[in-house]
Amino acid sequence: MIGLISATAAGAAARDRLAEAWPDRTRVYGGPVADAVRTAFAECEQLVCFLATGAVVRLVAPLLGDKRTDPGVVCVDEGGRFAVSLVGGHGGGANELACAVGGVLGAEPVVTTATDAVGLAGLDTLGLPVEGDVAGVSRALLDGEPVALRAEVSWPLPPLPVAEDGAYAVRVTDRLVEPAEREVVLRPPSLVVGVGASKGAPVDEVLGLVEGALRDAGLSAASVAELATVDAKAGEPGIVGAAERLGVPLVTYAAEELAGVEVPNPSDAPLAAVGTPSVAEAAALVGGGELLVPKRKSAAVPAMATCAVVRRPGRGRLAVVGLGPGARDLVTPRAQAELRRASVLVGLDQYVDQIRDLLRPGTRVLESGLGAEEERARTAVEEARRGHSVALIGSGDAGVYAMASPALAEASDDIDVVGVPGVTAALAAGAILGAPLGHDHVSISLSDLHTPWEVIERRVRAAAEADIVVTFYNPRSRGRDWQLPKALAILAEHREPTTPVGVVRNASRADESSRLTTLAALDPATVDMMTVVTVGNTATREIAGRMVTPRGYRWQEEPK
Repeated sequence: MIGLISATAAGAAARDRLAEAWPDRTRVYGGPVADAVRTAFAECEQLVCFLATGAVVRLVAPLLGDKRTDPGVVCVDEGGRFAVSLVGGHGGGANELACAVGGVLGAEPVVTTATDAVGLAGLDTLGLPVEGDVAGVSRALLDGEPVALRAEVSWPLPPLPVAEDGAYAVRVTDRLVEPAEREVVLRPPSLVVGVGASKGAPVDEVLGLVEGALRDAGLSAASVAELATVDAKAGEPGIVGAAERLGVPLVTYAAEELAGVEVPNPSDAPLAAVGTPSVAEAAALVGGGELLVPKRKSAAVPAMATCAVVRRPGRGRLAVVGLGPGARDLVTPRAQAELRRASVLVGLDQYVDQIRDLLRPGTRVLESGLGAEEERARTAVEEARRGHSVALIGSGDAGVYAMASPALAEASDDIDVVGVPGVTAALAAGAILGAPLGHDHVSISLSDLHTPWEVIERRVRAAAEADIVVTFYNPRSRGRDWQLPKALAILAEHREPTTPVGVVRNASRADESSRLTTLAALDPATVDMMTVVTVGNTATREIAGRMVTPRGYRWQEEPK
């Protein structure tokens, strides 16, 4: 919950705007400001104070205890111009909150945390348990000193400017080790503990068995991602309680699914009891991985619990990101977040140049030229399969005449894939022209490099006969100068010569140009590959210099 505190009418107005935007996340605290701050500090995970920073400093200073547990505090000035991350930038989430508050109120986020200021990923913001010399290693990264990455477990991390060797180190491990001097240990959630238990097994017996198995194998409980068992044991108090005390989810599987998992130590007892020859080992292995601790029983007599431990490799992550038509303000916040998250960026060289300043230090960039689309797709998938966090970029929307199709054709279910939508060239051009896409419309690429012209022509003819607005991508190049005239001729068989046609080149970019013409007057020689051509249907009109395709509402009907 986010506590909201204000002292003046102006502050209250901004406070209420935030409360209205986030009704389920916020709570307004009234009364004397000092009392409100104390109460909210004790009850909420985060605070937004619509007060002067000096006043907030004096009010929260006596309340501060530990940066790992204190709530994050954001201060918004009376004019609503700035959202300042004041306390708990990382641990309390105040940096992210300041950006979110700024997005709602139109305020400028002010983040002074050193790593954020220079674009570095904070070691305590990676979503992994962290131990060791966080301050010292972070300072070394900021100062450009060599910091070694020692990854004993493959896990997708955001970019870090690390080296093969150095006096400082970031160690990624699920082993039960103490951080060395000048070392940070990151604990990835790589361990799955399969658990079986007899009815009524005490929680202490189950928990003691799990903790003992981890300890004896030299594994850290901080890297346990989940406990796993059979559906029939989903409500067993001892297993449920052990998961709660470990702070991990309990995942269950059907007996039929577990019975199909090959295990080294099957048994007749669980087969008779729940329908599978293995519970602990099978539940741990159902998602694949390396069996580190085979089935072992608890020490009680009779033993009422079993467990097994598996290490699952970190799944690589591929984000297919659409960058929009070119303007920076049309790169979505989600796309920018994925660019900052990626440790590997794959893209066309000119698109990489477009967003290079958005990348974090340490991002590995793999760029290539025109015509290497399939190679880029393969490279991105291969990097994700190696366990990296990868962003594959394309212009517009990556799923529209761009990189999503070849990438997903290469990808299998051994990596996670996310798509990040972007503003397409057709949409950007449409906004410039007016409202040409107000009714049914279709986009057709006139490039026959990947599609036979016979297929393209059949699609153009179908759109012409169906009276659909058409946007042509890749309309004309030096080596392909006849396709656009042919396509326009097909449309002309079904539409009047005066049909409006919009031509937009480099939509949203600095050298953007646009013009409105007609089907008869358009000169194909003025069109190139950086242009999209939108041809209206029989209802499309030029109104006040804008291209408009009516939606068909009754109030738009012309008077008789």
